[in-house]
Amino acid sequence: MKVVTAIIKPFKLNDVHNALYALGISGMTISEAKGHGDAKGHSQILGAVEYVGHFVPKLRIEVIVTDSLAPSVVRAIMEGARTGLRGDGKIYVTNLDEVYKVRTGETGADAL
Repeated sequence: MKVVTAIIKPFKLNDVHNALYALGISGMTISEAKGHGDAKGHSQILGAVEYVGHFVPKLRIEVIVTDSLAPSVVRAIMEGARTGLRGDGKIYVTNLDEVYKVRTGETGADAL
């Protein structure tokens, strides 16, 4: 099994959710996140004052899937999250040794 984690722009959540739902993915975890990449934040001018934001608001999406489904999930997230502009985000895939469903005690793919 794999954990696919994506850091995306918040306004792209609906597009990513729809792309994952089209694959049959119904379970995911969404968290608010802040950070920066190469751009190292942004600045905004309000009135005559410039405010520098070092951390940009993002969303973190985590999806647990079988090994065979992981490449399709990555493609769906990339297509849903892409704007073509700097800061579109990152996706990383990690191995997952085991999953347990608390309510039923199921393990592995049955727990998904």
